[in-house]
Amino acid sequence: MKKILYIAIALFALASCSKSASNVSPDEVASRAAKLYYENLLHGKCEAYVDGFYRPDSIPESYREQLIVSAKQYVGQMKKDHQGLVSVEAVGARTDTAKHVGEAYLLLGFGDKTKEEVVVPLVLHDGCWMLR
Repeated sequence: MKKILYIAIALFALASCSKSASNVSPDEVASRAAKLYYENLLHGKCEAYVDGFYRPDSIPESYREQLIVSAKQYVGQMKKDHQGLVSVEAVGARTDTAKHVGEAYLLLGFGDKTKEEVVVPLVLHDGCWMLR
C-alpha cells in the first residue's frame, strides 16, 4: 500500500512539473506542488521535502544532510506540540508567472485537532514549482 502511495505521489509530482498542463491554471499547479512537498513531511519523507527546495547551485552533501536533520526535527516538534501532522489541504495560491514566483496557502491539520494555515513561497524553475 505504501508503494502505491509513493508511486502516486511521484506521478503527481511529474504532472505538476508538466508544461502541457494548459487546462490547469498556474495557481492550481503551484498549489498542488506545495501540497505535495508538505505531504512528504506527513509521510516522513524528509529527504524528498528537502530536495523540493530550489537551489540554483549545488550544495555539499554534508549540508544536505543537515537540512534533512532539521526537517526531521521540525516533524518531531510537530509531534511534540500537536501530536503530529495528520493532513495537508491546499487552500489556494497566487502566482506571478512573469516573475516566476508564487505563494501557496496550505491548511495543516494536526493530531490534536488544531489547524494552521501556512504560506509557502514558491519559485518556478524549468516549468516546475519548487519551494523557496
